[in-house]
Amino acid sequence: MLGFRHPKVQRLRRLVERRRARHDERTFVLEGSRVLAEALAAGVVVEAVFVVAGTEDPTVDRAREAAVPVFELEPGVMERVADTVTPQSVVGVVGFVDVALDAVLPATLVVVCVDIRDPGNLGTVLRSAEGAGAGGVVCCDGSVDLYNPKVVRASAGALFHVPVVAGGEPVEVLERLGTAGLQRLGTVARGGDAPDEVDLRAPVAFALGNEANGLPEAIDACLDRRVTIPMVGRTDSLNVGMAAAVLCFEAARQRRSR
Repeated sequence: MLGFRHPKVQRLRRLVERRRARHDERTFVLEGSRVLAEALAAGVVVEAVFVVAGTEDPTVDRAREAAVPVFELEPGVMERVADTVTPQSVVGVVGFVDVALDAVLPATLVVVCVDIRDPGNLGTVLRSAEGAGAGGVVCCDGSVDLYNPKVVRASAGALFHVPVVAGGEPVEVLERLGTAGLQRLGTVARGGDAPDEVDLRAPVAFALGNEANGLPEAIDACLDRRVTIPMVGRTDSLNVGMAAAVLCFEAARQRRSR
């Protein structure tokens, strides 16, 4: 049973708290039995699992069967390590899963995140894109760390089921997607075409911008068209996570109708 000062626990804490530690080791922490189960189901190599002493969990049993080392923690240790106020009783350590941009170029539905800063929003984008059948998500330079514990939690395991690119200069990313034959649609709060008026059955890439400032002017020349989600009530726009869900599922609807 491991105490708080054990080297493995201290490393776990660093991976939770520090972006640099995660990127130096190309390793991150996932919290909760559900997300661990998704990682195992996707065939991701889990380096280790840490559990609160006395925890009985079928996902932990599956990890043991897969020869994943499982370490029990002394009482109170998980509370000092985990990222949440009420921590999960199970966490896992996993290697990075992002892919190169070339891997998503053949896709017909891609989401490009430009300077998205909120971890919950990025996690929701991943979850929506995966649920709608997108072939890839690109998290451009300047966006929140893909492996931030809040992003991983909010993705609810989608991180392991949709190809994700971590990094890339937005103009270069959009230029390459355009060269690959995808229509590049920039999302704007007003003045764009309604999503149901755009043919989303053809290969498309949605560009989603910063929560406060939207898309930067620097990428204007890389956009083929702009789309705006019509708002009926007093709210003038949706947050970027919800906007991604509306757009991705509208694309999925149109493709089902075909």
